[in-house]
Amino acid sequence: MNRSEILVSLEIGTSKVKVIIGEVSNDTMNIIGVGVAESKGMKKGAIVDIDQTVHSIQNAVDQAERMVDMEIRRVIVSINGSHIQLQDCHGVVAVSSDTREIANEDIQRVIEASQVMSIPPEREIVDVFPKQFIVDGQDEISDPRGMIGVRLEMQGTLITCGRTNLHNILKCVERAGLEVQDICLQSLAAGEVALSPDEKSLGVGLVNIGAGSTSISVFTGGDLVETSVIPLGGDNITKDLSIGMKTTTEEAEIIKQDYGHAYLNDALADNTFSVTTIGSNEKQTFNQVQITEIIEARLAEVYHFVLQEFKRMGYRDLPGGYVLTGGVMSLPGVADLARDIFQTNVRLSIPTHIGVREPHFTVGIGTLQFAYRNAKIQGKEYVSGVNDSSQTPVIEKSEKQVKKEAAKTRSKNKDNLVKRLQNYFFD
Repeated sequence: MNRSEILVSLEIGTSKVKVIIGEVSNDTMNIIGVGVAESKGMKKGAIVDIDQTVHSIQNAVDQAERMVDMEIRRVIVSINGSHIQLQDCHGVVAVSSDTREIANEDIQRVIEASQVMSIPPEREIVDVFPKQFIVDGQDEISDPRGMIGVRLEMQGTLITCGRTNLHNILKCVERAGLEVQDICLQSLAAGEVALSPDEKSLGVGLVNIGAGSTSISVFTGGDLVETSVIPLGGDNITKDLSIGMKTTTEEAEIIKQDYGHAYLNDALADNTFSVTTIGSNEKQTFNQVQITEIIEARLAEVYHFVLQEFKRMGYRDLPGGYVLTGGVMSLPGVADLARDIFQTNVRLSIPTHIGVREPHFTVGIGTLQFAYRNAKIQGKEYVSGVNDSSQTPVIEKSEKQVKKEAAKTRSKNKDNLVKRLQNYFFD
């Protein structure tokens, strides 16, 4: 990899599409651009309207491009959903060099060897992340390059997902005029930012509550061992508020963000506000205590489902406790309510990078960091995700739009999507 590399992450969420541009210099990630657009075409973390999703992606990309005056060409896409599955994999190869020194080629061959297994036809291999390498019986090696050996082994985790879900995501990205540079699992991405190495080693539960779904991940021994998704999130709270206050979901969302609180004991009765009643011009007055009763009830239900899911996985008591992140965590009082329900140590995780100090940016930042680190381990080379347009005349802006439209039209006529998918992952 170059000493300075610009990578772009794309997260297609239920409420927002987020594009983050990061510059990697001397293994340090700096965020230089952000684009956030309203997500249309998604429900409960799944694509339900391709055209609207494409439009949302283009809006977020345009916003990020204007911030850095660069043209985004390639993105690292984060994926999530109940269709994601993890399974252990193992590969063994002989070291190819005459000097018996392990090189990038050997790393790539052992990773390819680990993927030789029976996969159902409706599933697609997304990625492999190595847990450890073994050189001539010596285990727990994180990077074997440069070592002398005869036999190289790798133990890792294979990530597979539903073929249809993956095809729909990639189709949306391509129709937006972008190239998919890599694919990253959201649970791994969030863990890269939200969790410390000690927490991952001890055993910790990561809970990422978004608008349409809640992702649950278990890390132990330093690695992701289990992940699951619950189709409940912040949108359910908004709908409850909309019904309770007899107002539109748009106004309920604004009220939730401006006046919402998740812990009834800390809500203020004198914090009042007016709400327009749906179907009329009349306004009603509510206070923070009234809406907190609604928010706390729904969020408590989500927490109880989270606990049940951890029990189902067999991880009820984790030494590292639970870490909460995601857009819903911007509500005050969420951690206090979680401590009451989980009855163990709970903390919030908020990114510390300048300009993105909000919990809903955790996955986007983590996608850049994990993809960069995993590419180094696997010996993959990333091409820069942007073209610098600072010297480009203004007249070429329209030409760029024409190129994007042409890419969109071409993608409609291509029917060899499976072949191109294989090129993404196995070239």
